Amino acid sequence: MAVPERADLVAPASTAPAPIGLREALRFWLRLGFISFGGPAGQISIMHQELVERRRWISERRFLHALNYCMVLPGPEAQQLATYIGWLMHRTWGGIAAGGLFVLPSLLILIGLSWLYVALGDAPLVGGLFYGVKPAVTAIVVQAAHRIGSRALKGRLLWTIAALAFMAIFVFDVPFPFIVALAALIGAIGGRYAPDAFKSGGGHGVAEPSFGPAIIDDHTPTPLHAVFRWSRLAKVAMVGGVLWLIPMALLTVGFGWNHALTQMGWFFTKAALLTFGGAYAVLPYVNQGAVDHYHWITPSQMIDGLGLGETTPGPLIMVVAFVGFVGGYVKAAFGPDRQFLAGAAAATLATWFTFLPSFVFILAGGPLVETTHNDLKFTAPLTAITAAVVGVILNLALFFGYHVLWPGGFGARFDLISALIALAAAVALLRWKANVIHVIAGCAAVGLLVRLTS
Repeated sequence: MAVPERADLVAPASTAPAPIGLREALRFWLRLGFISFGGPAGQISIMHQELVERRRWISERRFLHALNYCMVLPGPEAQQLATYIGWLMHRTWGGIAAGGLFVLPSLLILIGLSWLYVALGDAPLVGGLFYGVKPAVTAIVVQAAHRIGSRALKGRLLWTIAALAFMAIFVFDVPFPFIVALAALIGAIGGRYAPDAFKSGGGHGVAEPSFGPAIIDDHTPTPLHAVFRWSRLAKVAMVGGVLWLIPMALLTVGFGWNHALTQMGWFFTKAALLTFGGAYAVLPYVNQGAVDHYHWITPSQMIDGLGLGETTPGPLIMVVAFVGFVGGYVKAAFGPDRQFLAGAAAATLATWFTFLPSFVFILAGGPLVETTHNDLKFTAPLTAITAAVVGVILNLALFFGYHVLWPGGFGARFDLISALIALAAAVALLRWKANVIHVIAGCAAVGLLVRLTS
């Protein structure tokens, strides 16, 4: 992918791009599925760079409005944002394709890597690549906090909300759902008594477009398919319920309720509804269930799976595919002669039950969101939530930095080489606007070289 031109050096285009056909959109969504590294922050950064700045498929304000909604929902917000934009541009099948292609490459890659992991044992090559990629991911999260914060925090009050959210989660370990609820309450009250502080653009009126007119611009009328209808809401809810019930019924009838695959379906359904705040908010729940309760994997395998999730494209919550594969493989769910098939089936089931609610939330709630993108009563709480999430993303960056730079804890050795890799990645991203995938590839190569020569 070519490095996008710097926005501050390029004059905004004067005309909107031509409408994009579904086939061209599918090519982009598939490509995004293979380059969406860096967790939700990095993935949102990539989408903003591609869809708002470079291709101008959607305006800054509409992009942030959709992101606000996705931040409120349980589930992977980056995948939901892709689903939302795909749906807005090309109706239901556009949304399904965008969200599905965002996940499919990650699922296939993780099935292959999980098989190598359990069948072939430790691989020094992979360890070297991980060593370089982890500092790069830390820099990507820092960059995303900077990019989103600089555009969403347009006023002293929103900066204050972001700072308070950071302190709440970093110092007091306040649960993310509570932070979201409190930010929404502040936004609801502030939207009534200090509306200018919660308008898009931070109380400075309607912001001028930074990158020129977009296909879906600030004042583009809501498409007919995105108009809210109660009948459509009921239809989406019914179809989503059926798509959950059929595989659960087949698993229960075919294997029994206590079988590993059936329990995975039920467990990952519950996990999908608890993922407020992204993957790291739900990982303790997944760890407790998969390791301590069901014994599908060991604690060491859980840590290794998180490493794979951090260094493969797709949502970080795709670690559930690793958990499913290892659990199905080790438990020999289909017998000792079909362990790979059992692992692949378990990974697919884990992915299905984890992501199905996300599609339902977007396709059911999207029309309501589209009818409110100029309604301050709805947008003010979401604007406040976005401000709070900036603080949470900064906390995530520090979390990554701690584990990368002090892998043995503060009392152990400081990893100077990882620090230099992270610094170089941050300079490349923030100063030179380098492409994310190029930075990851370069850091992976450096990490491999360091490990092979040390």
